[in-house]
Amino acid sequence: MESQQHVRSESKRLKAKGGRMSGYLSTWPAHASAQIVQHCAPAPSGVKRDHGYGEEFEVKPRLLEQLECYLKKELASLDMSSPKLQEHKLQAYQEVFNYFIENFKAYKPLLSAIKNEYDTTLVLLREQIRELEPLRAQLVLLSEQCEKRILELREQERAEIRNLKQKYQQLQQLITSMKDQQRGLETQVSHLQKELAAQYLLYREERDAHKLLIANISSMRYSPDQMPDKEHSEMESEDPVTVNLALKVCREDLTKAQVELNRLHAEYGDVVPRRDWENLDCMYKENLLKLETLQSDFNQMKLEYDTLLDLHQQVSMQRDSLQNELEVFKEASTPRPRWEQCSGVLGDKEHWSELFEGQSSQNRLETLLNELKRMGLDQSDLFTGLGTSSDVPIYLRFEGQLRNLKLKKEDVVRVIKDIWRGKASKDEKMDKNSDIKEFLYQHLVEQHGEQAGEWAYSLMDGIKRYQKDDFIGLFYDILTGRVDESVYRGQTNLLSHLLKVLIKGDSTESGLLTAAQFSEALRAAFPLKEEKAIEELVQAAQTELKPSEGNIAYQRLYTADTDGKHGEFLALVKMQALSERHQYISQLRGQLEDKEDVTVEDLKTAFKNIDPSLNSATLEWYLSIAFKTKELHSHTSFLDKEAALQCLSVADVNRAGLMV
Repeated sequence: MESQQHVRSESKRLKAKGGRMSGYLSTWPAHASAQIVQHCAPAPSGVKRDHGYGEEFEVKPRLLEQLECYLKKELASLDMSSPKLQEHKLQAYQEVFNYFIENFKAYKPLLSAIKNEYDTTLVLLREQIRELEPLRAQLVLLSEQCEKRILELREQERAEIRNLKQKYQQLQQLITSMKDQQRGLETQVSHLQKELAAQYLLYREERDAHKLLIANISSMRYSPDQMPDKEHSEMESEDPVTVNLALKVCREDLTKAQVELNRLHAEYGDVVPRRDWENLDCMYKENLLKLETLQSDFNQMKLEYDTLLDLHQQVSMQRDSLQNELEVFKEASTPRPRWEQCSGVLGDKEHWSELFEGQSSQNRLETLLNELKRMGLDQSDLFTGLGTSSDVPIYLRFEGQLRNLKLKKEDVVRVIKDIWRGKASKDEKMDKNSDIKEFLYQHLVEQHGEQAGEWAYSLMDGIKRYQKDDFIGLFYDILTGRVDESVYRGQTNLLSHLLKVLIKGDSTESGLLTAAQFSEALRAAFPLKEEKAIEELVQAAQTELKPSEGNIAYQRLYTADTDGKHGEFLALVKMQALSERHQYISQLRGQLEDKEDVTVEDLKTAFKNIDPSLNSATLEWYLSIAFKTKELHSHTSFLDKEAALQCLSVADVNRAGLMV
């Protein structure tokens, strides 16, 4: 405020001073012709003077010198660290311009109209910027909240998974200890059974020996006079036989009992006691209930996470749209063009002065365009629409002159990534694969509205300029139909699968793997690769990361540069996948080398011969790509072999099992 008041006071002082000196100060160039006649001395010999608008003065008018001195003084008095430095500078220039308007009466209406238009435009632009500032702050706040929420959900998921792993390990340890205890008890029972059998045999032998000894003693006790009667002798003589028979029967009964005991032990030896079974069943039900609760909570969190992810994507799209609008506003508020630079293009200075003298900016622009057309120069900043006929691709069906946005490489990569994300989301919702050309047209119309044509032609121009980039070149080949869209999806799924396997192999969750662990993870992710290919991948990862102490930070392998380009490791993964696909097609060509034309059955037989592990669904999809139809059962005609193999070579056709 103080600076503005100072500027106003100085302006009033300058106006007053100018009024007092109006008798002898020149209002150059408004009255230049009169003053030249009155005040200029005759030119020296050999010096030419012009008397038009292009005249050069040896000394500046005093009014011009005073205005320049005043402007330098005001600019030097400004605080360079002030946040409103540009507004103060503009105020100083406005004061000088107002003084011009007041002193040059003949040009006052035109200059006042110009000043009013500039002031109106500046006010509108400031209002628009003021409206966009809260939206930008709200966007930053919402983005931070979403990222914070996502991090919290990830931490909760990790804690729950860690707890479940610990409980699982505890249950495994409990089951192992119970099995060890059961095996110990079974060993003790076996030893006791053997000892009991041995003791029983000893007891039986002792009893038999004891009975025989008693019988011998009894027979030796009686004298000949005291011999018992005949009936008693016969009974005594039959007693050992009866005893032997009873002994035999007892042994048979013992054998049967032993067999029955062994059978019962074999059938019920592994049976868990009812008390232990009830305890384990109770623990299992409790753990199952906890697992169901955790699964329900996890599903709810996943739903919230997907919702937040969609919201974040929408906010990102709004942010990009606002950023584009801001860029448009910045372009609209650029300073006035320096038309004198066109003199080198349109000829000499005199021709340029004749064309532009006294013309408005719009008229000068039209004059410049007409001169460029007349001279046959190329308008590199404009595209000419190809029209809306059916032979023009749908995403290029626009008419008229379209501005060239001159997209940089990072802008082209960003737009292509947005297109792939949007298409994947739409295909998932509709449960079918949409056409890339129609989706590109709809995406540009939804994102840029009336500027969709400018973005379409600018995007194609950027794609052609950076076509050597693998990511951009693949998108262009898919868009023009030279490559099937399944190749991009296959590459994305391949890299995602590899990252999941690497994360699974990182048991410590430290983000680091040793060279041996990294090799094992690669073998698990690519079981069909040869050992030489695995070693090449490990070498590429070590060369790219230059690991310290032999550890590989595998997550850094997925980091892309500002142009969206990945490192040497992922490039080698893609190149190996392409080489394996070409080898697969070459082996298929070898199976069909004796045929010029093939049928569906011929191609199906060839696939089964070289890849027996291929499932029926994937085989049907391969055949539909080769014959460009999904109605394979009704397709009985012949197809050129090379045409079918060409269709397969530009699609995501990969081996399912080991090479035959």
